[in-house]
Amino acid sequence: MTTSSARREPRAAAPSAGGPLLAVAVLLVALNLRGPIVAVAPVVDAIRADLGVSAAVAGLLTSLPVLAFAVAAPPASWMIGRLGPERAMLVGLAVLGVGTLLRSADGIAGALAGTALIGAGITVGNVVVPVVIGRDFPHRSGALLGAYTATMNVGSMITLSITVPLADGVGWRVALLAWLVVAVASVVLWTVATRRRRPGADAVVPAAGDEIGGPAPWRRPVGWLLVVAFAGQSFSYYGLTAWLPEILADLRGLGAGSAGVASSLFQIFAVAGALATPLVRNRTGSLRLAFVPVALGWLALPGGLLLAPAAWPLWCSLGGAAQGGGFFVFFSAVLAASRTTTENRRLGAFMQTGGYAIGALGPTVVGALHGTGAAAWDPALALVLAALVVLTASGWAATRPRT
Repeated sequence: MTTSSARREPRAAAPSAGGPLLAVAVLLVALNLRGPIVAVAPVVDAIRADLGVSAAVAGLLTSLPVLAFAVAAPPASWMIGRLGPERAMLVGLAVLGVGTLLRSADGIAGALAGTALIGAGITVGNVVVPVVIGRDFPHRSGALLGAYTATMNVGSMITLSITVPLADGVGWRVALLAWLVVAVASVVLWTVATRRRRPGADAVVPAAGDEIGGPAPWRRPVGWLLVVAFAGQSFSYYGLTAWLPEILADLRGLGAGSAGVASSLFQIFAVAGALATPLVRNRTGSLRLAFVPVALGWLALPGGLLLAPAAWPLWCSLGGAAQGGGFFVFFSAVLAASRTTTENRRLGAFMQTGGYAIGALGPTVVGALHGTGAAAWDPALALVLAALVVLTASGWAATRPRT
C-alpha cells in the first residue's frame, strides 16, 4: 500500500465482519472494561485483612489499572496496527484473563501484578472497540458508542451489586475470579463474530516518517484539545468516584451506608447520559450541541455541592448523566476528526494516554485537599470545578463541526 492510497483509506474499508453479532460482541467486551476494576472496591476491607496490607497498598488495586490505561495505550495502539483489531482484542482479553487469575492467587505481589495485567488488557479493549465501531458501523457509530458506554456502566453496577454477596459465600478471591467467565465468553463470541474478516487486514506498517496514518496526533490541535478535555473528565470522574460517599457523609450527615447508596446515583445516571446524548446528537445533527448539556451537567455537580448541598440528589444525577454522555462525546469527536482507521486508532490512544494519566491523580489530589471544619471539602470541590471549566472550554473547541 502506498502512502497516498493509505491516506485515502475509508474508515469502513471492509464490510462488517458480523453485523448484529459483532455489535453484540462489542457490548459483551464492554462488560469487561470496567467491572473487573470496580469489583475490588466493595471487598477492599476483606482483601486488606486477608493480605495484611495497609490502606495505601490496597488502594493500588484500584489505581493501578487507571495508570495502566495511560502507560499501555501507546503500545496497545502499536499492537493493533501490527496485528489488526481482531487479533489484538483476543490478546487483550487473554492478558485480562491471566491478570484475573493472578490477582486471586496468594499474596499481595500476585494481586498487584494481576491488577496491572488487568489494566493492560482493558487498555487494548479501550482502544480497539472505538476503532471497530468506526470501521464496521460508520452509519450507526453514534448509537453503538452510546450503547457501549452504557454497557460499561451497567457492568460496574452489576459488579457493585453481586460482589459482596459472592464474597460472603465463597470469599473475595473466588468473587473476583468470577469475572473470568465474562472474559472467556467474550473470547468465544468475538472469535465467531470476526471470523470472516482476515486478521490484520487493517494493520498498516508505517512508512518513512510515519505519515501513512496522516499527521501524528500530537501535531494536531484537535489532538491536544481532546487530551485536555478527556483529562478533565477522567480527573473529575475518578476523584469524585473515590470520595463522593465521604463528601456526602460530611456535607449532609449521611451514614456510610446511605452515602454509598446516594453516590450510586452518579453511576446509575451515567447509563441514561450514555443513551440520551447520542439521541441529542442525532436530533440536532451537531456533536457540539450534544456537548452542551454534558458540560452543564458536569459543572452542576461540584458547583451544586458547594452552593446548595441540600439538593445533592439532583447534582449527583446531573453529574452522572454528564460523565456517561461525556465519554460518548469525546470518542465521537475522535471519529469525526479521523479520516482513516489508522488515524482513529492513533488519535484515540493519544487522547487516552494523556487523559488517564491525569485521571489517575484524581483520587490522591482530591483526597489531599480535604481539610477540616465546616468547609472541609470546599478546596477539593473547587479544584474539580476548575477542571470541569477547562473541560468545557477544550471540549467546546474540540467538537466544532468538521468535514
